[in-house]
Amino acid sequence: MELDNIEKLLEKYFEATTTVAEEETLRTYFSQESVATHLEQYAPMFQYFSKAKEERYTKQVALKPRRNYTKWLSVAAVAVLLFGIYFGNDYREQQLAEKEKAAYAYQQTKMALDLLAENFSKGTEKVAYLKEFEETKQKIYNNN
Repeated sequence: MELDNIEKLLEKYFEATTTVAEEETLRTYFSQESVATHLEQYAPMFQYFSKAKEERYTKQVALKPRRNYTKWLSVAAVAVLLFGIYFGNDYREQQLAEKEKAAYAYQQTKMALDLLAENFSKGTEKVAYLKEFEETKQKIYNNN
């Protein structure tokens, strides 16, 4: 009868439905020397659990005191913020100066190209007179 009860408790144990008292019954059964031969394979497991339950850690753990770094973190954050504002402002001014230089260069180039276009237009007007001259010359040569 007891062996049948132990087998049922083992089934419940492996299904994870046993109570603490039933697990204690299993531990006491497997800690005996007379265990059924077909259940001997489970004996080392329950014996290990019994021994592991009694183990205690006895060494002293040295704990380091916890330091409060929030003050230094706030100082570092302010330093980074000021650094960013100072050099960010310089960078922004540098970018504005470069944009102004680029705009000035654009205006100068535009003026130079306008002057070139104006002079080119004057040159094409003179070419129109050359065309008339060429047509007149051809008429004279063709009549002779």
